[in-house]
Amino acid sequence: MKKILIIGSTVVDMIINVDHLPTTKADIHISSQTASMGGCAYNVSDTVRNFGTPNILFSPVGTGVYGDFVRNGLAKKGLVSPIPPVDGDNGCCYCFVEESGERTFVAYHGVEYHFKPEWLDAIDVNDIHSVYICGLEIEEATGETIVEWLEKNPQLPLFFAPGPRIMKISPELLERLFKLHPIMHLNDDEIAEYTGTKDLGDAMALLQALTGNTVIVTMGDQGAVWMESGEIYHIPAVEVDNVVDTIGAGDSHIGAIMSALYAGMDMAHAIAMANMVAAKVVCVKGALLTKEEFNTVFE
Repeated sequence: MKKILIIGSTVVDMIINVDHLPTTKADIHISSQTASMGGCAYNVSDTVRNFGTPNILFSPVGTGVYGDFVRNGLAKKGLVSPIPPVDGDNGCCYCFVEESGERTFVAYHGVEYHFKPEWLDAIDVNDIHSVYICGLEIEEATGETIVEWLEKNPQLPLFFAPGPRIMKISPELLERLFKLHPIMHLNDDEIAEYTGTKDLGDAMALLQALTGNTVIVTMGDQGAVWMESGEIYHIPAVEVDNVVDTIGAGDSHIGAIMSALYAGMDMAHAIAMANMVAAKVVCVKGALLTKEEFNTVFE
């Protein structure tokens, strides 16, 4: 059975709850802090696993206290990355969560963002259904290594969720990625900044012209839209009563879409399911749903 290949990082999310973000020279107290498994690729893979979709988490794991935390966390899930152990510190992400639930990230990047050609070349592409990448790994020094491997395997359907880092990736590398016709997944702020227009329809048309494929845009409590063949479609958001934080909402959204498409659903049903999953994620602390929490999504 073919698998979704999820390329990217696994880190420790240090979730720090504050009333508000500090200003320069401020002295504030936090209300709580929690260490959790995180990283865009790990968050996506966790959603995909909750759906029961076959997948491979292709994520380097380093050393140090964060590397030990990640390795132990993967072991608890019965996961082992196909990448051999890497010598060098694993990183973490400090997630400052304000009372509104909005999050601000301050990241320390380690070896989890660096990839070697021989690791990718060892993948049996005949076993791969589709591929996920995000912007952080492409932005890093070995991002070209990932793109070169994708260029050698253009038959693999590609999902690209660049996040705000799309502004930090070299235009030349982005152009090469766009030529692989990825399905794009961004939020409304990200696509507006990249395209330079606040008109969502124009922004999506500009991006679709570059990729020749579906463009998906999430809009928070306004739901999500997607463009296929120049036509825009909308699925409303699922109403939530209490947003705890928005960490991992986008990751869970794209993970749910990939799993639904893998199961043979059309894009409308896939995005409707993704909206339901993301609505549940913002109601819990951190990016991850337990299996029990996930099972309540579709009740």
